[in-house]
Amino acid sequence: MAGRVSEVRTAVTVRLVVPRGDVLLNASLRYDRGDPYAVHLSFPSSPGRHPMEWMFARSLVSEGLTVPAGDGDVRVWPSREDLDGPVYVELSSPSGRALFAVPRPVLTEFVARCHELVPPGAEAECVDIDAELDLLLPDDLS
Repeated sequence: MAGRVSEVRTAVTVRLVVPRGDVLLNASLRYDRGDPYAVHLSFPSSPGRHPMEWMFARSLVSEGLTVPAGDGDVRVWPSREDLDGPVYVELSSPSGRALFAVPRPVLTEFVARCHELVPPGAEAECVDIDAELDLLLPDDLS
């Protein structure tokens, strides 16, 4: 269908929470109908290098707006002391951890736009199972 929106993108300034003073960083949030369960958080990198990108469950972001969510490499939770305060996103990898404070209104609007594009519970309707299996299976088995 021509003109059909298939992606949601939002530029956001996040605050990297560090002991000696927070650092503001530009980032982008992306959601694609073709990968309906995932949200991408990207940080620009040096010229000539690919952006640093994290991918995690859309439901994790949605839940994390109101209650703590996640127990693995990505955790999301709302500010406890301020209902209008930030939403915290903690990213963990073998090389370390980073804690980011994301403006709640920006994240809330992003999630609402994602849900408008693909309503919660309708994600499976956007997945082409045959195409996904073709990617996973060797040619002689598909």
